[in-house]
Amino acid sequence: MSEILVHVGKRIREIRKAQGLSQNALAEKCGFTFSYIGGVERAEKNISLLNLEKIATGLGVGVHQFFVYSYQYEQLSSNEKIIQEIVSMLVQHDDQTIEMAKNILTEVLRHSRG
Repeated sequence: MSEILVHVGKRIREIRKAQGLSQNALAEKCGFTFSYIGGVERAEKNISLLNLEKIATGLGVGVHQFFVYSYQYEQLSSNEKIIQEIVSMLVQHDDQTIEMAKNILTEVLRHSRG
């Protein structure tokens, strides 16, 4: 099994889950079957660049997001990984939505301090 397929499949799964999408929901957005998405995520499929682009479009991210992986990412704490997931969710939204999310987070953190 190719290491690049494993890493890209993991990133697709991470981004998909961070957005709260099932394999079936992503497959519908991309015009694939859920089993194809599962095969890509498990590195069982040698995905073409065109299909990679369709998945990126379905997730609302750039293709480059699938190649953002490293040993350092795997060394992140669970809290740091959650923060990365939040960033992945926000990146697909417009400025107004991101600003609203920031304001909500600011209020939540302000109230959690006591």
